Amino acid sequence: MNQGFVRRIISNLYTLVDSKTHLDVLAAASGKLRYVRIDEKSDFNTQKTDRTKKENKTMSISPRVGDHVLYDMTDERAVIQEILPRKNALDRPDVANVDQVLLVFSATNPAFSFVLLDKFLIILGTRGIRPVIIVSKIDLMPEDDLKTLKKDLDYYVLTGYDIHYVNSKTQEGFDGLRGVFKDKMTVLAGQTGVGKSTLINALIPGLSLNTQEISKALGRGKHTTRHTELFRYAGGYVCDTPGFSKIDFDLLDPEEIKTYYPDFVGLQDGCRFGHSCLHHKEPGCAVINASSKGLIPTERLERYHQFLEETKNRKRVY
Repeated sequence: MNQGFVRRIISNLYTLVDSKTHLDVLAAASGKLRYVRIDEKSDFNTQKTDRTKKENKTMSISPRVGDHVLYDMTDERAVIQEILPRKNALDRPDVANVDQVLLVFSATNPAFSFVLLDKFLIILGTRGIRPVIIVSKIDLMPEDDLKTLKKDLDYYVLTGYDIHYVNSKTQEGFDGLRGVFKDKMTVLAGQTGVGKSTLINALIPGLSLNTQEISKALGRGKHTTRHTELFRYAGGYVCDTPGFSKIDFDLLDPEEIKTYYPDFVGLQDGCRFGHSCLHHKEPGCAVINASSKGLIPTERLERYHQFLEETKNRKRVY
């Protein structure tokens, strides 16, 4: 049996990269993937609602871009017979075995959103995937406003996040960015209109992904990426994905959110109530105390409180 990984999915056709020849192979999924028996420890077995349990069951599994698979060659085409275990997976977009996600935000048009940034960082934290923050369209923002944005983002650099500022038209900032992709499976994520496709076009000349200007009437972009696909770059692969219109916390409990704030985790031993502290209204909270001293931006703590209330008040799915 041959081995490869899924590079592109259009409808029900899968483009595989053969592990030995490194050539593209067009394949279909075997019908038996609809009746796969998995156990509760399988990485394909995910919790869908608050009360569903992970248990032995038969289920349909669809290949995702980035999946490593085993396939057979028939007289007509290749057929995927098995999907190998995943190290991680994203649900929106449906991509597996990701090394890092480049969170692309435009400096303006659409405006930079710290709410979305913090949400993205939490979601990637739940998956154990490294985030890299990209700020695009820096040429469209007045210099003083850009300095203010960079000053606000300096806190994230101190917290340990990697940030790059780029202008895709002139390739300003690309020298430091290109090395980020080397030998990595990279996904670009962000709102529609922030310039993901434009960035990939600039990185990989001749690719000519479809791009579309922001709708001035709506103040946002329309979806320009029609399918999920990996493109070869710097010894690895880059994935452009459809834009996000909404990010949910899915099954996160309020107690979990704080664990995806590295700046909070480093202080929680100093809280009066230790690891049970939610850093909300508890007396003797080291995180709240640090914020009052200017060591943690007040707005970041306020956004955390917003997310905390969002998870407490969300409608449960049973």
